[in-house]
Amino acid sequence: MPRPARPSRAATAPATLADARYRTLIGTADLARHLGDPAFVIVDVRHDLAKPDTYGVETYAQSHVPGAVFAHVDRDLSAPTTGRNGRHPLPSPEAAAAVFGRLGIDARKQVVAYDQGGGVYASRLWWMLLWLGHENAAVLDGGFAKWTREGRPVEREPRTATASKFVPAGVRPTVNAAGIAASLPRHDLVLLDARAAERYRGDVEPLDPVGGHIPGALNRPHSRNVATDGTFRPAAELRAEFDAMLHGRSPGDVVNYCGSGVSACHNILAMAIAGYPLTRLYPGSWSEWCADPKRPVAKGQV
Repeated sequence: MPRPARPSRAATAPATLADARYRTLIGTADLARHLGDPAFVIVDVRHDLAKPDTYGVETYAQSHVPGAVFAHVDRDLSAPTTGRNGRHPLPSPEAAAAVFGRLGIDARKQVVAYDQGGGVYASRLWWMLLWLGHENAAVLDGGFAKWTREGRPVEREPRTATASKFVPAGVRPTVNAAGIAASLPRHDLVLLDARAAERYRGDVEPLDPVGGHIPGALNRPHSRNVATDGTFRPAAELRAEFDAMLHGRSPGDVVNYCGSGVSACHNILAMAIAGYPLTRLYPGSWSEWCADPKRPVAKGQV
């Protein structure tokens, strides 16, 4: 087993961006030292599936990390829905690049994404940046909840970024529904389902019309990645748990999915913290899969 790569939590305050390439997490103390740093773009991605139109906009208006700009999970980090392409379809690379440029992101910038706490929505932005080859992206560990618990500064004034030009350095591969379906008879993918266990089993389904999971998928609820304070658990603990799930399979076989391609990014981030290379995403996830009644559905526990 190769030794896990060291996670990118910096222990001291770097002097310049060249010294500070945060690529998984950044702590609140480190971010506080970079407030006002023109090399940093801070993005508020707070969101609530129960109040998607208002929650993020309203909480950002009430208070946010100084200098942060706002990105909406539905309007900025997702493509339009059709009823068959999932609840948070992945935008085209061109559309995502346009959003990133509007947020002031270019190849020279260190991006820090945060949400209300555990990083579920922030990890979507983190993953999308890496998807287009922008490596210098990190999630604020513990999010806005930890930031405010520590009494760190906030502001109410909205920020409009100075637009830049974001040029993708490449487009990392994802897996679509056809690829998932073709893999099922061969069992050549390790599917990790990031939803809560009761949704995975099909006991309840509060968001999609069908309960259950893709046949053969393993359940790894994203909530297991964080401690009670909303910060990510130690890399060694995460590594041990993912190693146990993979049973020696290559990380290249792993495909992450969830309800709509958002919380699955949290598992991808957790695996990166644990030292794995970036694993793949099925962006349409369960909400796309179950929209076609011809696709098989499994229930219960594997």
